[in-house]
Amino acid sequence: MSERILVVEDDGDVLRVVVAFLEREGYQVDTARDGALGLERALAVPPDLVILDWMLPVLDGPAFLARLRREQDTPVIMLTARTEEHDRITGLEIGADDYVTKPFSPRELVARVRAVLRRRDGSADERPAAIEHRGLRVDPAARTVEREGRRADVTTVEFDLLYALASAPGRVFRRTELLDRVWGDEFAGVDRVVDVHVSHLRRKLEPLGADGMIATVRAVGYKFE
Repeated sequence: MSERILVVEDDGDVLRVVVAFLEREGYQVDTARDGALGLERALAVPPDLVILDWMLPVLDGPAFLARLRREQDTPVIMLTARTEEHDRITGLEIGADDYVTKPFSPRELVARVRAVLRRRDGSADERPAAIEHRGLRVDPAARTVEREGRRADVTTVEFDLLYALASAPGRVFRRTELLDRVWGDEFAGVDRVVDVHVSHLRRKLEPLGADGMIATVRAVGYKFE
């Protein structure tokens, strides 16, 4: 069964092009022309991925994403005409997995879709064994993070980032290396994306008493202690 993608976009021309390219790749596509309707559809039948415009009637993209994240960790790619770095970071801070800046190439968007779904769906054969340090268990088969019976509710990107760090305790990872490992070659984001997700990850590990396991190496990157 092919993956189902929900496209939430109010521009009819953009919507038609995106749908045509996604269907050509074999994806099932649902659409919504405003944020409120899109959120209703996403919550009723969770899609495999959401492509979400930033500027939407009724409920804008950031508000949509904030509400969606309270209920599910469905991957989200944001479409935005905003080119300033702080605007892009804002989208990632509230839970987007990737972003594409308008105007964009439909082929680039499809490549981003494939990359995000590939991160989420890595086959069981490709998943190495679980990692456990000081009681913190990071299990790539179940994609869970837990310690002493308590589980951290992490997103796909947060899990992949934690697994990359925990796979080599004590090793310092540069931000650019983490971008390549977690987001892949298709991602054209900035280094600060890593900082945003590490911050989210620490906040979620804190109730487990494990937030201090991710250490900042000044002017370089991060390491798992």
